[in-house]
Amino acid sequence: MSIRKTAMILFRILQLAFLAMVLAELLVPGYPIAWAWAFLPLLLSLVIGLTVSRSGPGQEAAGRPPVEVDPPVRGRWSAMNSPATKVPSHGTHGYGQTYAIDIVAEPAASENSRPAFAKLWPVVRRSRAFPAYDEPLFAVADATVVHASDWMRDHLSRNSLPALAYLMLIEGAVREISGARWIVGNHVVLDLGDGVYAMYAHVRRGSLKIKPGDRVRAGQQIARCGNSGNSTEPHVHFQLMDGPDLDAARGIPFTWSEVGVPANKETFTAAPQRGAGNGAPSHDRPAHEAPPPGGAHGA
Repeated sequence: MSIRKTAMILFRILQLAFLAMVLAELLVPGYPIAWAWAFLPLLLSLVIGLTVSRSGPGQEAAGRPPVEVDPPVRGRWSAMNSPATKVPSHGTHGYGQTYAIDIVAEPAASENSRPAFAKLWPVVRRSRAFPAYDEPLFAVADATVVHASDWMRDHLSRNSLPALAYLMLIEGAVREISGARWIVGNHVVLDLGDGVYAMYAHVRRGSLKIKPGDRVRAGQQIARCGNSGNSTEPHVHFQLMDGPDLDAARGIPFTWSEVGVPANKETFTAAPQRGAGNGAPSHDRPAHEAPPPGGAHGA
């Protein structure tokens, strides 16, 4: 077990210890441990969490050219939390997110426009109100499916001030303690070869078209966009990393063929790639190694 993995396990154990001590103080008559001692495991967990979040991908990954892969979507989208704007893109190196990107669908038709962030009302919206919901997701390269899960529900949006406060103060903390899979929600991990793995998060419940062990071709549909996990609205979270375990993985830079890496709020259009596969997963074709690294596109 890696040091990074061990640290994440200890991080969650310490947070659970804090909650247990607080509940014992409140519910158990004559509880012998003073209230203030409950903050010791909390403080230790925060130190560990901060250390992991600031622990970068290392010199090898940070110095390597971006790995070129196809875009995971088709059509018109815009970027949020992009590594072209800042690194780490999500404010943490944890869970292999150093070079992760979030994208939301931005259809040209005004009647399908994405709902704006609300100050107070509506507090929440259903997933179908967002154009990204149920959009197909495609394999970014020939690969082997390492992980695929889609049993978690697609929750209501968190794109208002009250809902965002709930996400940040309550829901997000609970998901953090529960583990990586509760943060990314339904997700897919593909082994692209050469020590490179692609991860798609917040996949729609029941939308998987593949399973672990399948071999997929670049451009083959593998799932659909949803709103599961630690998500404010239906969107695609995509990242490359150096291993399949989110607790232990470190991020790897990427660039999308004919798109590059769009910066925050930059709109781009992803067209189908030549020879994109749309058939069923293969169980006998050899796995494809990641294409030669290419240069990142600045926006």
